[in-house]
Amino acid sequence: MKQAKEIGIDSFNYNLPDDKIARYPLSQRDKSKLLIYNKGNIFTDSFNNVGKHLLKNSLLCYNNTKVVYARLFFKKQSGANIEVFCLEPVNPKSYDLIFSSSKTCEWKCIVGNLKKWKGKVLSKEILINNRTITLTAELISRMEQDVFIRFFWNSNDTFGDILEYNGNIPIPPYLKRNSEQIDKQRYQTLFADIKGSVAAPTAGLHFTENVFESLKNKDISIAPVTLHVSAGTFKPVKADTIGKHIMHNEHFSISKNALYMIKNNYGKITATGTTTMRTLESLYYIANRIYNRDFNFHIKQWEAYEKKIDIPAIEALNIILEYIDKENLQMINASTEIIIVPGFKFKFVNRLITNFHQPQSTLLLLVAAFIGQDWKQVYDYALHNDYRFLSYGDSSLLIPKQ
Repeated sequence: MKQAKEIGIDSFNYNLPDDKIARYPLSQRDKSKLLIYNKGNIFTDSFNNVGKHLLKNSLLCYNNTKVVYARLFFKKQSGANIEVFCLEPVNPKSYDLIFSSSKTCEWKCIVGNLKKWKGKVLSKEILINNRTITLTAELISRMEQDVFIRFFWNSNDTFGDILEYNGNIPIPPYLKRNSEQIDKQRYQTLFADIKGSVAAPTAGLHFTENVFESLKNKDISIAPVTLHVSAGTFKPVKADTIGKHIMHNEHFSISKNALYMIKNNYGKITATGTTTMRTLESLYYIANRIYNRDFNFHIKQWEAYEKKIDIPAIEALNIILEYIDKENLQMINASTEIIIVPGFKFKFVNRLITNFHQPQSTLLLLVAAFIGQDWKQVYDYALHNDYRFLSYGDSSLLIPKQ
């Protein structure tokens, strides 16, 4: 673990010109470029051909989380704008329950222009289905950058409805623009299903019905997982070594059926995006906790590096499935702070579909952990061959040497 913590972030830097960042999506999702890194060889294709580069009779896992319109704007009588960015449910704690809440709920938030929020309460009139209701935000407490806010409103509408009708989609800050109508559709995957993310699992933005049909024709199965992407995914690494960086926590769930599919396709698994990889690789440490009769399913940042675990990966899946059956569950629910950096031992993911990430980011460290120092060749190739970078950018399929 000491060696992993001492990794210098400066080694994972590259020059990203501003004109390489895609500010808007392409007109067609699956017409993005696809960089293929196959065990050291690099070449270009189009994303609509991604199935040609995946194993027949294999499994593709994707993150079916749905981005919520998590940004709410209030205006004080003085004219000052206050932005409330809902990050994580507090009461009720569950995403499902908080979106179905009526009358009141509590969130951990980031507040823009917080210094202008002098009183405890802000209110605004909003429209839902041509009805006017009053939404009020009450500042409960502060803890560093996090602000805890209680919302309440004078109707039986759910909080999910309030966000759907009056919230703004939280596009990444590096796009350097306000969200627009196009983002409501395109900053969302076609398979988005479970509300809870404040950022899209962007590797999935390239998929279309035609792509899924091509996978089906090659007998490639698909299985959803759910990880609710937090704003921490954009958190820069400001420390000189990765050991000083505090990794963000994210909630995830995987159904019993998906676990069986992962087990049955062991050795032939493609993860769509870093969030899916983070979910799948966290499973091994969930199994270790069950094995040691520790049922607190929260994976800590450095848990994967702290000690050697001798459970075979396939047996880890059996341990989780046996636990689910014993407890009469349909899925496993957990959270993870896991950080994937060079030295990480991958247990389940054999191929990774991912976009191109920011310099000195934990996502770039994850790519380096997966394909080694060849990440530099991949990014040099992309920069010199007109690839588009970051959330609305092009994609890559990474197949490691071992």
